[in-house]
Amino acid sequence: MPESRRSTTNDSGVPTTNNSGVPVASDEHSLTQGPAGGILLNDHYLIEKMAQFNRERVPERVVHAKGAGAFGEFVVTDDVSAYTKADFLQPGKTTEMLARFSSVAPDQGGADTQRDPRGFALKFYTEQGNYDLVGNNTPVFFVKDPMKFQDFIRSQKRLPDSGLRSNDMQWDFWTLSPESAHQVTWLMGDRGLPRTFRHMDGFSSHAYQWINAAGDKCWVKYTFRTDQGNEFLTQEEGDELAGSSPDHHRQDLFGAIAKGDFPSWTLYVQIMPPGDADGYRFHPFDLTKVWPHGDYPLIRVGKMTLNRNPENFFAQIEQSSFEPSNFVPGINTSPDKMLLGRLFSYADAHRYRIGTNYTQLPVNSPKSPVNSYSKDGSMRYRWNDPSTPVYAPNSHGGPHADTATYDDGAGWSAGGDMMHSPYIPHAEDDDWGQAGTLVREVLDDDARARLVANISGHLL
Repeated sequence: MPESRRSTTNDSGVPTTNNSGVPVASDEHSLTQGPAGGILLNDHYLIEKMAQFNRERVPERVVHAKGAGAFGEFVVTDDVSAYTKADFLQPGKTTEMLARFSSVAPDQGGADTQRDPRGFALKFYTEQGNYDLVGNNTPVFFVKDPMKFQDFIRSQKRLPDSGLRSNDMQWDFWTLSPESAHQVTWLMGDRGLPRTFRHMDGFSSHAYQWINAAGDKCWVKYTFRTDQGNEFLTQEEGDELAGSSPDHHRQDLFGAIAKGDFPSWTLYVQIMPPGDADGYRFHPFDLTKVWPHGDYPLIRVGKMTLNRNPENFFAQIEQSSFEPSNFVPGINTSPDKMLLGRLFSYADAHRYRIGTNYTQLPVNSPKSPVNSYSKDGSMRYRWNDPSTPVYAPNSHGGPHADTATYDDGAGWSAGGDMMHSPYIPHAEDDDWGQAGTLVREVLDDDARARLVANISGHLL
């Protein structure tokens, strides 16, 4: 039988089809006018394969492009109901979740053992909708106002002429933005190069607002402490792995879970009474500052365990979308300017990168019912009952907002004229104090020596 006539049925007995489910004639040969003739345009399967291949990739994340992720569960072990009414944080509750860890500046093909902050993004599939907590492995950040974020990221990326990374560009931005001193100290210390994703802590970095069942409010910061212990790579180890195993962190996470070595983290929170904020010695919503544990001790909440690898990396990790604006009842935002900027930018990035209906993808879709007035848009495949009106208000039984139940008074008082202004400094606010405390009181002699070596090496 001529090769072009051979069956495409493989050893499994399953015939190849095109994307419409129609069986195809060949996996190996294009349709031609004779063995030496031109390829015919009516080879619809070849056209489909080429067109699909050209569209396999979506734009990579403009930040946090290189990453890895896994599914798991969060179990509440301690009672924090005095502080929040969030259903998934009530005692004994177990909630399915997704975690994605990442570097910040490297491209998708970059080495994941470069010295860089690590993203620590979590999606909790709660009974009241998806709650996303989008943090890092450091408790602070380089800038405190979203006006500077885009410029900061560009300084960490590539030069416009050569397309190369530039340490000079990074330090130029940092030295002209002294608020970055605290985060740069974290970055150039041991925690700037974790041994694996499993061996690093995670932080909300931002402060958020919690509201309890009585309507009482407090400010809160989250800390996820790794149960594997904090371990780090030396600069020399990181450089070697960047060449020999550029997917080291991704490989380690997937491999550990595959063999049943499930990583876990214990969640702690710091609680600040609302009356403390105005008089606190540091500005409580400045993203370049921490709340020292001596002022606001850690309170244990529960445990996060990752126990299931993705079945398809692209569909479940690359297309996963985390957004700080995904709150559930009992949790809300704060006056942190960086957080307020992120409430818009993340969802906007997902609409550009993945599409208008990115929340309908299985990995992003909530477990709870969706009764939204969002309508149509590219690639929409879920819709409301045909009898449901597409506008609000309506008199035909469509969903309506339940103000009495869900308006819990979240928010804060603010006043003053419109202006471009920095935060009003608190008593001990400056750009260097907490960085100095980290160096003098937290790091030991060996860690300080590594900090100096890492900075000097990065400057060469």
